[in-house]
Amino acid sequence: MGRTTLITGGAGYLGMLVAEELLAASHDVRVLDSLLHDQRGCAGALRRQGVELLLADVRDADARAEALRDVDAVVHLAAIVGDPACARDEPTAQAVNVIASTALIEDATDAGVDRFVFASTCSNYGRMADPLVPISEDGVLAPVSLYAEQKVAVEQALLGLDPAPFAATCLRFATVYGVAPRMRFDLTINEFTRDLWSDRRLEVFGEQFWRPYVHVRDAARGVRAVLEAPVEDVAGEVFNVGDTAENYRKLDLVELIRRETDRGEIAFVHRAEDPRDYKVSFAKAAERLGYAITFTVPDGIREIIGALEDGRFEDAFDGRYRNIS
Repeated sequence: MGRTTLITGGAGYLGMLVAEELLAASHDVRVLDSLLHDQRGCAGALRRQGVELLLADVRDADARAEALRDVDAVVHLAAIVGDPACARDEPTAQAVNVIASTALIEDATDAGVDRFVFASTCSNYGRMADPLVPISEDGVLAPVSLYAEQKVAVEQALLGLDPAPFAATCLRFATVYGVAPRMRFDLTINEFTRDLWSDRRLEVFGEQFWRPYVHVRDAARGVRAVLEAPVEDVAGEVFNVGDTAENYRKLDLVELIRRETDRGEIAFVHRAEDPRDYKVSFAKAAERLGYAITFTVPDGIREIIGALEDGRFEDAFDGRYRNIS
């Protein structure tokens, strides 16, 4: 019997690929997921790969207890993900993203797990005073959305445990993109590429704002890298997950997509919302973990267009491909 790792939200966009990475690393994988986005096909795929799947909500105390039985490590991905989804139902977002997360930390302490990896976000950096200087993990956090505020709160709760009951690691992921089994088209690169390839009108706001991006498979590899690292290298640490060269403005993304397709219409518009503006440094993960990405944004754009052209999505505009319909 190998190490047993619990992935909460393991049937999601990132979770499916984390499960794949950990299976390849000979982990016994258990997934706790409520299938909030009706990912029945993903659930079946997990079972076929040998994953133990518990269909339940992370807010359910009994389900958490069952999921944590005989577990060595926890990868906590389950969340109401993204600013729009959190803003639409703030009480549920608070219940899942903060209350259930802190309860899971307490339950994991009681269960005697060895490691706890928490999925956080580079959105925690918010709007920087000087977005042209890449910010590192010890930089000032300035969340400007409910989602990021909730991630910061859980990070602080997790890293503030004293004494630490397990090796806790927070991963601040860059904005994720790319093709995955539970596909999402409500993420910037995926959405922009889909809309232009589909010959739609794409409205772009905040085109000068900087943001880092990471392929969903490379994000999953970041989780594996932490779990494979010596515990003393990751305990109590925060790592940005991505690559410093992969900071882009939306204007840059549009230009990169334009190199692959001349379809669609682009309109730059002004909106007062979403003031996030930040470049991020990913040197720490590279130096401490030997982590390096395998996809760049242009690679991902080509991958998405290829999947669309191959008809992999029956209707890429269907609500199943969004975290809010």
